[in-house]
Amino acid sequence: MTYLDHAATTPLRPAARAAWLEASAEVGNASALHGAGRRARAIVEEARERLAAALGAHPTEVIWTSGGTEADNLAIKGHFWQRRGADAARTRVVTTSVEHHAGLDPVRWLAAAEGATAVELPVDRTGVLRLDALERELAEHAGQIALASVMWANNEVGALQPVAQVAALAAAHGIPVHSDAVQAVGHVAVDFAASGLTSLALSAHKVGGPVGVGALLLARRARLTPLTHGGGQERSVRSGTLDPAGAIAAAVAVEAAVAERAAEEARLGALRDRLVALIDADIPQAWVSGPAAAGAHLPGIVHLIVPGAPGEALLYVLDSHGVEVSNGSACVAGVVQASHVVEAMGYSHADASSTLRISMGHTTTDADVDALMAVLPDAVDRALRVRAR
Repeated sequence: MTYLDHAATTPLRPAARAAWLEASAEVGNASALHGAGRRARAIVEEARERLAAALGAHPTEVIWTSGGTEADNLAIKGHFWQRRGADAARTRVVTTSVEHHAGLDPVRWLAAAEGATAVELPVDRTGVLRLDALERELAEHAGQIALASVMWANNEVGALQPVAQVAALAAAHGIPVHSDAVQAVGHVAVDFAASGLTSLALSAHKVGGPVGVGALLLARRARLTPLTHGGGQERSVRSGTLDPAGAIAAAVAVEAAVAERAAEEARLGALRDRLVALIDADIPQAWVSGPAAAGAHLPGIVHLIVPGAPGEALLYVLDSHGVEVSNGSACVAGVVQASHVVEAMGYSHADASSTLRISMGHTTTDADVDALMAVLPDAVDRALRVRAR
């Protein structure tokens, strides 16, 4: 098997597995006052401190969640309800047209069910937010904006978004900014305090932690209306019994990914450059989308558009050879669909249906690139013949 779908999920790190196993041997509810409860609470708080230190946050700013999707929903809906409750005029939610569905769909839900006005700002041909569009939105509607939500790094084409500039522009109008940083954490430099963001979502399984654990970093000054009500855990923002084993495994994984980030960024960048050069030489009908400049994209993602080659056909052929990639996000109920990201970048619906995302991670080697290139040209040829029929 050649696994090249790390943007969907990445293998569990041995250190994270060991931390989970050790913590899972303990018994105790972290909200209980007896000895077992205090031991469980100690594990959770150690994890909170380690995660915060790795990402430039204060421990009290770490709110444990079940993953990035919950963190995005909690932030977007919570900010909206909190701000609208204080000022009924604040009904606009500003985001981008290329967000992951975990960020885009809550905004659209607020528009459909809560009377919000969803503003999906355009991007350029490489998938990067057009700051001039944000500036116009702020100039015309700042007093009506409840929040802005802009992802840090795009999960399909790898484009890095100008989150620091977005946060600075919004701050001038007192508008909170949330960022889905699920793909950014551990892969590019992320410092919550320096970013100017009000909140940030992350997910452990993207950096070698367990599935089902994530966090929302929420600035100490910020308040959210919760999605769920119950025991009042996590600053009364996210009630529910805490998972000590999941928390410590997540913290260990994030800590490890951040510690080796610079070296991995260089290593994966070199693998990516090699793969792109091979694709350019061997598959002239395909092109790599997203930003081309170094430092403008995630180091491990290569996103291809192969005009005329159905994405599902490409996946089928590669999978039959034991090469596992994707068309884009894995979070659309396992259904291959035209990419809304690619369409937002100005490509046709047909091109948005003819994509391939190759994403590398901490276990990827040159041998994986070689295995992919041994079958990718044939997969493209066969997929093109499917369309020709």
